[in-house]
Amino acid sequence: QLQLVESGGGLVQPGGSLRLSCAASKFTLDYYGIGWIRQAPGKEREGVSCISHGDDNTYYTDSVKGRFTISRDNAKNTVHLQMNSLKPEDTAVYYCVAVIDCIMVRTAYGIDYWGQGTQVTVSL
Repeated sequence: QLQLVESGGGLVQPGGSLRLSCAASKFTLDYYGIGWIRQAPGKEREGVSCISHGDDNTYYTDSVKGRFTISRDNAKNTVHLQMNSLKPEDTAVYYCVAVIDCIMVRTAYGIDYWGQGTQVTVSL
């Protein structure tokens, strides 16, 4: 059973930064595309970012381009999401997901493996 554990969420002021981490147990993250899905209260799930298996191609939804960076640390079997210049509209629960293809993160559909989620709140 794949297990994904997120960390790094919290409360930050607008313009601030957070780094989310996704660690895996019982499998090697490098074998999968790893992405981040967020869900804000009353809103649909949104695919935020993904890093592909093999070639490490990256995907970002338009609203976070230039502000968020996804990366792998294979030595620690961890994927990070560095979030800079945070805005109140980034407030959501962020879920780490493991996928065969990052198209699943783009559409936020058909994802089998989810972490428990970590809350990100951007507010004064």
